Amino acid sequence: MRENLASVSSPNMAFTDCMKPTELAADKEIKRKNWRNRIRLLLKTNSTQRVKNRLCRPSVDDVNQWAQSLDKLLSHKYGKIAFCIFLRSEFCDENIEFWSACEEFKKIKSRKEMVSKANRIYEEFIKSEAPKEVNLDFHTKNAIAQSLHKPTATSFLVAQRKIYNLMENNSYPRFISSDLYNELYAAAAREDMDVES
Repeated sequence: MRENLASVSSPNMAFTDCMKPTELAADKEIKRKNWRNRIRLLLKTNSTQRVKNRLCRPSVDDVNQWAQSLDKLLSHKYGKIAFCIFLRSEFCDENIEFWSACEEFKKIKSRKEMVSKANRIYEEFIKSEAPKEVNLDFHTKNAIAQSLHKPTATSFLVAQRKIYNLMENNSYPRFISSDLYNELYAAAAREDMDVES
């Protein structure tokens, strides 16, 4: 039995199993520093342009609104960027990429462009073994595959809703309770205090 398990386990699992708890903690710290650097770049200000740039950066109110709903988070430029960074750190950024691709797809007016974009979305996110395959049931995937020859603006609507619900019920609550969100809130609060003084 143990020999069968050894053949199933991946090199990464074996590597992780051999790591000491201190090494695992160090690996986690590297990941935390990576997103912290991305957030610092996002919030970086030049002291001469602080007030001017402040209009483009998230305020404490903005960051608070992100915690109210996934819709509010995704409708804010920096909220969406922060959520993408978080999803990338959790290795599930294909969900937001698929959702965004569907949003772009809905805006397409040209029939030729719509067929091309529908096929690209299918190849990248829907097809079995796609490079960024999203978690969808067989019936949803099948319905999309059948609509590819004559796609409409709503061809991906059911799939997009399913992925949105997955993010809303799974990734979004983890984002709101994450260190990343808390650090964003603290940075926005610091900037608000700097602008007031």
